[in-house]
Amino acid sequence: MKKTDRRVIKSQQAIKKAILELMTEKNFDDITIMDISERANVNRGTIYLHYMDKYDLLDKLIEEHINELRELCQSAAEMTFKEGNYVWFEYFEKNHMFFSIMLTTKSAAHFRSRFLDLVVEEYKVELDSSEGTNKGLNDDIVLQFLGAAIIGSVEWWFKNGMPYPPRVMAEQTGAILDRNF
Repeated sequence: MKKTDRRVIKSQQAIKKAILELMTEKNFDDITIMDISERANVNRGTIYLHYMDKYDLLDKLIEEHINELRELCQSAAEMTFKEGNYVWFEYFEKNHMFFSIMLTTKSAAHFRSRFLDLVVEEYKVELDSSEGTNKGLNDDIVLQFLGAAIIGSVEWWFKNGMPYPPRVMAEQTGAILDRNF
């Protein structure tokens, strides 16, 4: 496998950080490639070398985090909901800037939709509506309801300045999930 040049990695990190910082200051539609290049301290050509446009940049940034969350789910497959949630909440905390922007600004509705799809996809394998508290309920409705609740909890956590540590959030949301799966 070919090793990526450190300068390329450094440039891409600067570009990603720049767009996130700019999204805290203004609407995504108002951000230009020139704004991003100035903030990242790179030439416009460097941005176009890696991304088609600002939409491609944002899509790739979202995809990167969705894929990482998916990998965390796979690595947490044998864990309880509390343990698995802790892995997620640690990741959320570590990537605070990205998630707080994606979950608290109007500019990032696409991320919320992708995040909900991921949550529903991951919990679908856990749901058994033939018995227990969800007996007789429609799987799609239960999954959408719980997925929206999980995402709402994460949004609330970021909007309120992460008032509880990841461990507390994981334990509380995990206990609720344990009651429903």
